[in-house]
Amino acid sequence: MRRLYFMVPNVGSAKAIVNELLLARVEERHIHIIAKEGTPMEDLPEAGLAQKSDFVPALERGIAVGGATGVLAGIVAVTFPPAGLALGGGAILATGLAGAGFGAWFSSMIGSDVPNTQIKQYEEAIEKGELLMMVDVPKDRIDEIGELVKKHHPEAEINGTEPTIPAFP
Repeated sequence: MRRLYFMVPNVGSAKAIVNELLLARVEERHIHIIAKEGTPMEDLPEAGLAQKSDFVPALERGIAVGGATGVLAGIVAVTFPPAGLALGGGAILATGLAGAGFGAWFSSMIGSDVPNTQIKQYEEAIEKGELLMMVDVPKDRIDEIGELVKKHHPEAEINGTEPTIPAFP
Protein backbone atom coordinates (compact mmCIF):
# COMPACT_ATOMS: atom_id res chain seq x y z
CA MET A 1 0.00 0.00 0.00
CA ARG A 2 1.06 3.53 -0.73
CA ARG A 3 -0.38 6.77 0.60
CA LEU A 4 -1.41 9.48 -1.86
CA TYR A 5 -1.65 13.08 -0.62
CA PHE A 6 -4.16 15.58 -2.06
CA MET A 7 -4.81 19.16 -1.02
CA VAL A 8 -8.50 19.93 -1.51
CA PRO A 9 -9.79 23.53 -1.38
CA ASN A 10 -13.12 22.91 0.41
CA VAL A 11 -15.46 20.40 2.01
CA GLY A 12 -17.66 20.16 -1.11
CA SER A 13 -14.75 19.07 -3.29
CA ALA A 14 -13.63 16.64 -0.60
CA LYS A 15 -17.10 15.05 -0.48
CA ALA A 16 -17.17 14.66 -4.26
CA ILE A 17 -13.69 13.09 -4.32
CA VAL A 18 -14.56 10.71 -1.47
CA ASN A 19 -17.71 9.60 -3.32
CA GLU A 20 -15.72 8.96 -6.51
CA LEU A 21 -13.08 7.04 -4.58
CA LEU A 22 -15.77 4.89 -3.00
CA LEU A 23 -17.22 4.19 -6.47
CA ALA A 24 -13.69 3.27 -7.61
CA ARG A 25 -13.71 0.63 -4.83
CA VAL A 26 -11.37 2.39 -2.42
CA GLU A 27 -12.60 1.45 1.05
CA GLU A 28 -13.58 4.29 3.37
CA ARG A 29 -11.12 3.02 5.99
CA HIS A 30 -8.32 3.86 3.52
CA ILE A 31 -9.39 7.52 3.15
CA HIS A 32 -8.27 10.02 5.80
CA ILE A 33 -8.93 13.77 5.88
CA ILE A 34 -7.31 16.43 8.05
CA ALA A 35 -8.86 19.89 8.23
CA LYS A 36 -8.41 23.06 10.25
CA GLU A 37 -9.90 22.75 13.72
CA GLY A 38 -13.53 23.83 13.66
CA THR A 39 -14.12 22.88 10.02
CA PRO A 40 -17.44 21.01 9.74
CA MET A 41 -16.38 17.58 8.48
CA GLU A 42 -19.95 16.22 8.34
CA ASP A 43 -19.71 12.63 7.08
CA LEU A 44 -16.15 12.80 5.73
CA PRO A 45 -13.69 10.17 7.02
CA GLU A 46 -11.56 12.04 9.53
CA ALA A 47 -7.94 11.03 10.12
CA GLY A 48 -7.30 9.15 13.33
CA LEU A 49 -4.42 8.97 15.80
CA ALA A 50 -2.27 6.79 13.53
CA GLN A 51 -2.46 9.36 10.71
CA LYS A 52 -2.23 12.57 12.76
CA SER A 53 0.57 11.58 15.12
CA ASP A 54 3.99 9.96 14.92
CA PHE A 55 2.60 6.89 16.73
CA VAL A 56 3.50 4.14 14.23
CA PRO A 57 7.08 5.28 13.46
CA ALA A 58 7.72 5.75 17.20
CA LEU A 59 6.33 2.28 17.91
CA GLU A 60 8.64 0.75 15.29
CA ARG A 61 11.67 2.57 16.69
CA GLY A 62 10.76 1.57 20.24
CA ILE A 63 10.50 -2.12 19.35
CA ALA A 64 13.89 -2.05 17.62
CA VAL A 65 15.77 -0.08 20.26
CA GLY A 66 14.08 -1.79 23.22
CA GLY A 67 14.62 -5.25 21.75
CA ALA A 68 18.29 -4.58 21.04
CA THR A 69 18.81 -3.15 24.52
CA GLY A 70 17.05 -6.15 26.06
CA VAL A 71 19.20 -8.62 24.11
CA LEU A 72 22.36 -6.79 25.21
CA ALA A 73 21.18 -6.85 28.83
CA GLY A 74 20.49 -10.57 28.48
CA ILE A 75 23.96 -11.22 27.07
CA VAL A 76 25.51 -9.30 29.96
CA ALA A 77 23.38 -11.26 32.46
CA VAL A 78 24.44 -14.59 30.93
CA THR A 79 28.11 -13.56 30.74
CA PHE A 80 28.22 -12.19 34.28
CA PRO A 81 25.47 -14.07 36.14
CA PRO A 82 24.20 -12.28 39.24
CA ALA A 83 24.65 -14.10 42.58
CA GLY A 84 25.90 -17.28 40.93
CA LEU A 85 22.68 -18.02 39.02
CA ALA A 86 23.00 -20.27 36.00
CA LEU A 87 21.34 -18.45 33.11
CA GLY A 88 20.92 -19.79 29.58
CA GLY A 89 19.70 -18.61 26.21
CA GLY A 90 16.19 -18.23 27.59
CA ALA A 91 17.37 -15.25 29.60
CA ILE A 92 18.54 -13.50 26.43
CA LEU A 93 15.21 -14.21 24.74
CA ALA A 94 13.22 -13.07 27.78
CA THR A 95 15.13 -9.81 28.21
CA GLY A 96 14.94 -9.15 24.47
CA LEU A 97 11.16 -9.59 24.44
CA ALA A 98 10.76 -7.57 27.64
CA GLY A 99 12.92 -4.79 26.19
CA ALA A 100 10.94 -4.77 22.93
CA GLY A 101 7.66 -4.61 24.85
CA PHE A 102 8.84 -1.83 27.13
CA GLY A 103 10.37 0.09 24.21
CA ALA A 104 7.17 -0.22 22.17
CA TRP A 105 5.01 0.97 25.06
CA PHE A 106 7.28 3.85 26.08
CA SER A 107 7.98 5.20 22.59
CA SER A 108 4.36 4.89 21.43
CA MET A 109 3.27 6.97 24.43
CA ILE A 110 5.66 9.69 23.32
CA GLY A 111 4.88 9.28 19.61
CA SER A 112 1.15 9.73 20.16
CA ASP A 113 1.83 13.31 21.33
CA VAL A 114 4.19 14.21 18.46
CA PRO A 115 2.60 15.46 15.21
CA ASN A 116 3.14 13.33 12.10
CA THR A 117 6.32 14.48 10.37
CA GLN A 118 4.81 13.84 6.91
CA ILE A 119 1.97 16.29 7.61
CA LYS A 120 4.15 19.22 8.73
CA GLN A 121 4.67 20.39 5.15
CA TYR A 122 0.89 20.79 4.72
CA GLU A 123 0.17 22.64 7.99
CA GLU A 124 0.20 26.11 6.42
CA ALA A 125 -2.35 25.15 3.75
CA ILE A 126 -4.52 23.40 6.35
CA GLU A 127 -4.52 26.55 8.53
CA LYS A 128 -5.69 28.55 5.49
CA GLY A 129 -8.77 26.31 5.28
CA GLU A 130 -7.73 23.64 2.78
CA LEU A 131 -8.20 19.96 3.54
CA LEU A 132 -5.48 17.32 3.37
CA MET A 133 -6.78 14.05 1.96
CA MET A 134 -4.67 10.92 2.40
CA VAL A 135 -5.69 7.86 0.40
CA ASP A 136 -4.08 4.46 0.93
CA VAL A 137 -4.08 2.44 -2.30
CA PRO A 138 -2.27 -0.63 -3.62
CA LYS A 139 0.89 0.12 -5.64
CA ASP A 140 -0.75 -0.96 -8.90
CA ARG A 141 -3.62 1.56 -8.50
CA ILE A 142 -1.58 4.71 -7.76
CA ASP A 143 -1.74 6.06 -11.31
CA GLU A 144 -5.39 5.09 -11.75
CA ILE A 145 -6.52 6.91 -8.60
CA GLY A 146 -4.32 9.94 -9.32
CA GLU A 147 -5.77 10.24 -12.84
CA LEU A 148 -9.31 9.82 -11.52
CA VAL A 149 -8.88 12.74 -9.15
CA LYS A 150 -7.08 14.95 -11.73
CA LYS A 151 -9.70 14.26 -14.39
CA HIS A 152 -12.77 15.07 -12.32
CA HIS A 153 -11.32 17.57 -9.84
CA PRO A 154 -8.62 19.82 -11.30
CA GLU A 155 -8.92 22.02 -8.20
CA ALA A 156 -7.41 19.22 -6.09
CA GLU A 157 -3.64 19.52 -5.85
CA ILE A 158 -1.88 16.15 -5.93
CA ASN A 159 1.15 16.32 -3.66
CA GLY A 160 2.74 12.95 -4.27
CA THR A 161 2.97 9.65 -2.47
CA GLU A 162 4.49 8.33 0.70
CA PRO A 163 6.75 5.37 -0.10
CA THR A 164 5.16 2.89 2.25
CA ILE A 165 2.56 2.75 4.96
CA PRO A 166 2.28 0.09 7.62
CA ALA A 167 -0.15 -2.70 6.88
CA PHE A 168 -1.88 -2.68 10.27
CA PRO A 169 -3.37 0.79 11.00
